[in-house]
Amino acid sequence: MNDEAMNNAALIVEGVTKRYGAGATEVTAVREVSMAVAPGEIVLIMGPSGSGKTTLLSMLGALLKPTEGAIQLNGDMISALAENRLPDIRLIKFGFIFQDFNLLSALSALENVALVAQLAGAKGREARKRAAGLMTDLGLGERLNFLPEKLSGGEKQRVAIARALVNDPAIILADEPTANLDSKIGHEIMRLLRRIAKEQNRSVVIVSHDQRIKDIADRVLWLEDGQFKEM
Repeated sequence: MNDEAMNNAALIVEGVTKRYGAGATEVTAVREVSMAVAPGEIVLIMGPSGSGKTTLLSMLGALLKPTEGAIQLNGDMISALAENRLPDIRLIKFGFIFQDFNLLSALSALENVALVAQLAGAKGREARKRAAGLMTDLGLGERLNFLPEKLSGGEKQRVAIARALVNDPAIILADEPTANLDSKIGHEIMRLLRRIAKEQNRSVVIVSHDQRIKDIADRVLWLEDGQFKEM
């Protein structure tokens, strides 16, 4: 990536390595990975099981600290921040989408989304208004007060996308977002995510095994044995 592209990147990863254990039991899960993601760009990271994809995504989202290397988000060196600063960064700077939706079963769809806005400091009414607006845009206007158990898989994943967007994050990180959806619904949801990313100029990094969603990405990277390789 040239210097101009690097300067414009929302996310810059430089020489990131993650090791677990020490001595004879040491395992290197990710090895000297570098990448940059531009605003509005959708990057799909693929690779076999055990290749380090989830470890890398966890470091990008400040859930794990790299052993070596640096991660910058919009000029802030998030990899160097103290542990007590990270929860706020995760809540405000990132939107996370998980394969198993991770919705709270006792809360309605609307409450699941509003809660994340409230955790970031929004007042109850403002949080609910913001959540309802997002969910209506995502075609969930009729489902706001449904509990998760009453929603289809595709509806749950749209609730999860609304939750990821509610604090206006710079970047969305998605871990196997289509794994629990049939192919047609999974592809629809990913097209929806692409439209949002382009309209709102948000960066998206997706980790997936799903070959069917390659067409929604601007770039596909292949991770194997903890390193990017030619596909």
